[in-house]
Amino acid sequence: MTPAELTDVPHRGLLSIATMLAVIMQVLDTTIANVALPSMQGSLGAAQDTINWVLTSYIVASAIVMPLTGWIADAIGRNRLFLISVAGFTLASCLCGMAGSLTEMVAFRVLQGIFGASLAPLSQAVLLDINPRERHGQAMALWGAGIMVAPVLGPTLGGWLTDSFDWRWVFYINVPVGLLAFLGIAFTMPASPRRHRSFDFVGFAFLGLFVGALQLMLDRGEQLDWFSSPEIIVETALAAAALWCFIVHSATAEHPFIPPQIFRDRNYVAASIFTFAISVVLLATTALLPPILQRIMGFPTVTTGLVLAPRGIGTMIAMLLVGRLLRFVDPRLIIVVGLGLTAWGLWGMTGFTPDMDSWPIIYTGVAMGFGLGLVFVPMSTVGFATLPPQLRTESAALYSLVRNIGSSIGISMVSVVLTRNIQVNHAELAERLTAFSPGVDAAAHAVGMNASSSQFAGVIDQITTLQATMIAYVDDFKLMMYVSLAALPLVFLLRKPRTIAQGPVIPDAE
Repeated sequence: MTPAELTDVPHRGLLSIATMLAVIMQVLDTTIANVALPSMQGSLGAAQDTINWVLTSYIVASAIVMPLTGWIADAIGRNRLFLISVAGFTLASCLCGMAGSLTEMVAFRVLQGIFGASLAPLSQAVLLDINPRERHGQAMALWGAGIMVAPVLGPTLGGWLTDSFDWRWVFYINVPVGLLAFLGIAFTMPASPRRHRSFDFVGFAFLGLFVGALQLMLDRGEQLDWFSSPEIIVETALAAAALWCFIVHSATAEHPFIPPQIFRDRNYVAASIFTFAISVVLLATTALLPPILQRIMGFPTVTTGLVLAPRGIGTMIAMLLVGRLLRFVDPRLIIVVGLGLTAWGLWGMTGFTPDMDSWPIIYTGVAMGFGLGLVFVPMSTVGFATLPPQLRTESAALYSLVRNIGSSIGISMVSVVLTRNIQVNHAELAERLTAFSPGVDAAAHAVGMNASSSQFAGVIDQITTLQATMIAYVDDFKLMMYVSLAALPLVFLLRKPRTIAQGPVIPDAE
């Protein structure tokens, strides 16, 4: 069927639900397993420095295979690839739940990554194809809700499943969801045509090496103390060399792995850069907030999830609203407002303290979630508005890859800043504290200790570490605020579609 015929799918609503179940299942697995790692470590007999391969193997496998989505979809048909991906991901999830050793778990997580890599780009391309242009904003709102809310809810759901049942249910939960998605796609998605095209193995090899080495470097850098480790140096050099070779090969090959037409669309390129910047902020702050609530403020897992839930609710409300606003309001204006709200929410987070209640986290989370929701939908809609339909699957895969790389870089960046700032802040605070400091002397009298005793020195060191850690988190939020503000000028690279309600979308000259 042609893209025009796909808009006449009889069960469009059911197909939309099925595709969203598939993508939510896959996106959840990028974060849901994090909180279960301690339980897995004991059950699988893994060491502290090896259990992280449960996360690394999934991320790296998914990143390497994701660019293949467009070529495989053309070779076997998009509907067949979708069904194979959902079935394979569901089976791999079941195998992960039954794993008896770390080796088995890593192998099954690799399978999860391989089969799950295509789910996000396929779902985006399908939602664009089965909806007429005037509904693309609402379609991207639905897709964006799953992409952005699922990572926020993942740690909460994973913690609840681990505490209430067992860590294996973090993976078993995918089985009923995957089954429903498979049946929905099988009965509602029409067959798509196959299109034979040559496969640029050299280009794919260079791109795969770049993505794999980069993801390994970002994921293992903190654990290995970054560039003091020979492994990180080798992975960085491999990533840089592979990227250079990929660019040179793509510029000279007759049929490069990624069609060059994609990069001639200014809106798509600008939206991809935007996605990279927003992904840095989205998952980085998602990774920072739970440790603050649990380690500094002492919240249990369930309470942490309830406090963070309003952020996801804000995102969903914004996406439902913006899907309709796109018909009447310039999407670039919506993006500016969204980035402003995101920066304002992050600015509010720079005022966090260890003894505050949950209200500042709730209202800043809602503001930031609402802002990100306003950015994500118009950015995706405008980015794909001027692309030819036959390039949607390929471009959606690249779009998702850029989003994943941005998320990985964001998490690594805040981890580096956090670790180093804790040490610096602790040293600066400690050098100002002596037994004769008024605050120290008052604290010693309050707890009935001698200010010069070694026991009280331990208490002061704990307090100093807590304050130094909180300051380091605040510094990270400030950094994310600057990243959000730095993305604002990118709005000028976007061209407003002249119309979304009629015929082909033609960009304005502005």
